[in-house]
Amino acid sequence: MNSKLLDHYRQTGTYTYAGAYADLFRSLPDDPRALGELVSHQIIHRVTLREGNTNANADLRYGDMNDYPRWRMRCEDDIFLTATAIAAELMRLDARGFVPDRKVEHKLVLTCRYVSVLMSAIYKAKGIPCRSRAGFAPYFRDGVSMDHWINQVWLDGRWRTIDADGFYDAAIGFDQYDMPENRFDWAARAWLDIREGRDDGTRFLYADGLGTNSLRAVIRYLFYDFHALMNDEISYLFQPCYVDGKFDSLAADDFAELDALARLMLDPDRNFDELRLIWDTNARFRIMNSPLVGDWDNEPIM
Repeated sequence: MNSKLLDHYRQTGTYTYAGAYADLFRSLPDDPRALGELVSHQIIHRVTLREGNTNANADLRYGDMNDYPRWRMRCEDDIFLTATAIAAELMRLDARGFVPDRKVEHKLVLTCRYVSVLMSAIYKAKGIPCRSRAGFAPYFRDGVSMDHWINQVWLDGRWRTIDADGFYDAAIGFDQYDMPENRFDWAARAWLDIREGRDDGTRFLYADGLGTNSLRAVIRYLFYDFHALMNDEISYLFQPCYVDGKFDSLAADDFAELDALARLMLDPDRNFDELRLIWDTNARFRIMNSPLVGDWDNEPIM
C-alpha cells in the first residue's frame, strides 16, 4: 500500500482531532472488536432509545431505557459534532471515561456518523490509519439498504471494514468487525448502479422520515463519503451549496461530473491522487450549506 496514502489516513481533520484526549484514546484497545464493544457501551442510538426495551434492546444489552432522563435530548447529534466534543461530554457525565458499566443516564444518544468519527479519531490518535466511510447497510431490514456510516482500519496489511454502531446479532451473517466488502452498499457503487440502470434505487433509503430514496438519497452519501475519504467527515447537516435543495435543477453536465467522481471512488486507494486533485481544485464539492449558512453567505461581496 502507498505510504503516502496511509500517512493521509493517520492525519486528522476538524472532526477527528483528539486534542486533550489523545492519551485517553491511545489507552483504549487496538483490537476492533474490543474497541467497538467498549464504544457501544458509551452510546445509545436514537432508534434504540425510541424503541425502549424492545427489538434490539429486548435483552437490555444497551441498558434499561427507562433510566434515560426524559428531559435530556432524544438525539444529541447536533451538539457533539467532533470526537473531542463526544469525549468531553462522556468525561463530564462519568469521569472514569470509556467504561463498560456506564449508566444509561450517562450515555450519549448519537447515530452512526458520530460512532464512526469517534472510532476514526481513536485509531488516528494511535497512529493507525483509519477512515470513516458513508454508504448504505442492507443488513438492518429486509429489502431496504439504510443510510449508514462505518470504518475501515489498516491492520495486518489490509483494510478491515468494521461497523461499531452497536451489538449486532449473528443473524446479519458476517462478522461486524471484519466485514466482507460486498456486504455494504458503497455510495459510489449505488450511484453508478442507479445511473447505469442496474438498480432502480428505491431500496437505498435516507432516514430523514420523508422516505427519501434512490438518487436523492445516494447523492448525499456520495458527498459524505468523498469528504470522509479526504478526512472531512461532514455531518448530516451539510451538503454542497450547489446541490442543497436543488436536486431537480441539476443539469446533465452536473450528473456526468458526479458519475466521474463515483467511478474514481469505486477504488479510492488506486485513484487517490485523482480524488485529491478534485478535492484541491473543485470548489463546488467543498463549499457547504448548513442550517446557519445558506447560498447568500457563500456569495462574495462585490
